Amino acid sequence: MSRKVGKYRAKRKFDKTSEPSGSGRAAQGGTRFVIQKHDASNLHYDFRLQVGDVLVSWAVPKGPSTDPRDKRLAVRTEDHPLEYADFEGVIPEGEYGAGTVLVWDHGDYRNLRTSKQDDESMDMKSSLDDGLVEVWLDGEKISGGYALKRIEDGEKPQWLLIKMDDACADARRRPTSTQPLSVESGRDLDDIATDTEKD
Repeated sequence: MSRKVGKYRAKRKFDKTSEPSGSGRAAQGGTRFVIQKHDASNLHYDFRLQVGDVLVSWAVPKGPSTDPRDKRLAVRTEDHPLEYADFEGVIPEGEYGAGTVLVWDHGDYRNLRTSKQDDESMDMKSSLDDGLVEVWLDGEKISGGYALKRIEDGEKPQWLLIKMDDACADARRRPTSTQPLSVESGRDLDDIATDTEKD
């Protein structure tokens, strides 16, 4: 188990929630991203990038946009275990993050930032420390360049998630409204909640 998910584990009771504990051995060394729709106390989208052996995570209240003019608030949350990328289900009432979760989009990403000295790709940890992450997403619902810019430090650092102005940008699209279903199971939040009650 990665020590990096200690904060994640401390907030959860795994005898009550079906969320992954992070004690397994998920495949490392990849560059996956996942966006999970999370109907907690407030509906939001959890944007996660695989960095090493964890998913670096932000809560995005309005979800990602395909319009470069939109600047979406993204609040940095605790790192999650890699196994969380496949999690769909209901977090029980009274537990941290209680509510229904579905995998809204997923795929691979590549780091777009380069070092000024040698034009080599800048490692993701340095980008996070700098407060500027630039990635190219290859998802099923959204794709192209996205930037995450830190605007405020503190206990819950605030960032902005911004679509880059590239060939994948489209100010007319509203994917969070027009494509609500899970890319893993084809279900919506209500289906997942109902299926969980039956189990």
